[in-house]
Amino acid sequence: MILIGIGANLPSDRFGMPIKTCKAAIDVLRSAEIQIIMVSHWYSTPPMPPSDQPRYVNGVIRVETNLNAEILLSRLHAIEAELGRIRSAPNAARVLDLDLLDYDGSVTEEGAAARLPHPRLHERAFVLLPLSDVAPNWRHPVLKRDVSQLISALSDGDAVRQIAPEKDD
Repeated sequence: MILIGIGANLPSDRFGMPIKTCKAAIDVLRSAEIQIIMVSHWYSTPPMPPSDQPRYVNGVIRVETNLNAEILLSRLHAIEAELGRIRSAPNAARVLDLDLLDYDGSVTEEGAAARLPHPRLHERAFVLLPLSDVAPNWRHPVLKRDVSQLISALSDGDAVRQIAPEKDD
């Protein structure tokens, strides 16, 4: 199971509102040797760490691909740039963020090109809630806890709100 986090909190010149950019990213991923298996609900989430940035739109997709983790991560970064992301300071507001969360349960060491599982995913309601939509039985490959246990351990889950689907969804 391969899981990718999608998020944005700045409007895009090309797509407008952050949710439109996130949906456009899914379309681009489909044409990048990546098969979309499932898309989570979209969630409105506060910035992490807390700041005066606008709220984020976040979701998770489950995919299949023949690309290895390093090439997939490189592809994700290229798509971010293609859709308008400019990397600046860590945790800066962004037009698009694509994170490789898990790649078939692989575990890599710090410093690896693709750090797996994503090192902070278990601490983030904005990742775990949409992840539970697409992979309700997922278990953290290091912590050996399932997604519902990880969600229960969070204190900020109430700050994450599901976005109502649009009529064209």
